[in-house]
Amino acid sequence: MMDLLHAEEMEEALNAVGELLAAVGERHAIVVVGGATMNLLGIVRRSTSDVDVIARAHRDVLGELRLEPAEPFPTALDRAIRTVARDLGLAEGWMNALVGAQLNQGLPPGMTEDITWRTYGEGLDVGLAGRRTLIALKLFAAADAAPGSVHTQDLLALRPTDEELEHAGEWVRTQDEAPQWASLVVEVIGHVRRGRS
Repeated sequence: MMDLLHAEEMEEALNAVGELLAAVGERHAIVVVGGATMNLLGIVRRSTSDVDVIARAHRDVLGELRLEPAEPFPTALDRAIRTVARDLGLAEGWMNALVGAQLNQGLPPGMTEDITWRTYGEGLDVGLAGRRTLIALKLFAAADAAPGSVHTQDLLALRPTDEELEHAGEWVRTQDEAPQWASLVVEVIGHVRRGRS
């Protein structure tokens, strides 16, 4: 069983999901964040354990992009994910919506305008979170994790400017009411600034 995915393996798995969906006449759109997105966009080249789906997406009658909870996955999508896991020897949760709770808590400002879309296998549209969104989410994850975590490394790989860090920090500080939270965010921002030089 394959526990870690590289960009090429992710592409193969996503294509397989899209082909299975197309074969049954369905098409679904998901928005992906985290290490999978950073790999698919070529920002980092490292393995990741899963593909984090933060939301499903659709266009409303006016053509506006709307995000909705990822779970439960529609039956055909869930079946395709499980079939691909079996056929390619992937871990059962290789694609999951554990990060999807963030949709209810609130997404970084401007996320829907900050998405790059790719189509896989004619049945799966994958929205890859953009740079602004990734900086905010990685700053959030880094402040919530141990110093030097993979999230901090990913944040360094994004090479955020001071302005981008401050903008992301404004949103991240609203995500936790714990008294020490704001100082943790400031600490991570300082670490990233020092790590750029």
